[in-house]
Amino acid sequence: MNENQFSALLAVIIPQITELIVKNDSISETEAISKFYKSKLYKELSDEETKLWHYGPMMLYTMYLDEITKGFYEYPEES
Repeated sequence: MNENQFSALLAVIIPQITELIVKNDSISETEAISKFYKSKLYKELSDEETKLWHYGPMMLYTMYLDEITKGFYEYPEES
């Protein structure tokens, strides 16, 4: 995947994750974006080599919740 394709993919995935944060945490979109961008998950998602982008927004949101509540998340097992 080239850099433009990866950037376009993130531009689709990230708003879906932040929408879930807004909906489930009852916070503003600006606050949700800020919180997500400060997360370890976002940092790893932004690195194409981690391949986190291939998980759906709901799985990524669940991983984000684990990071926030437990202080860590695990990569889901491949089926």
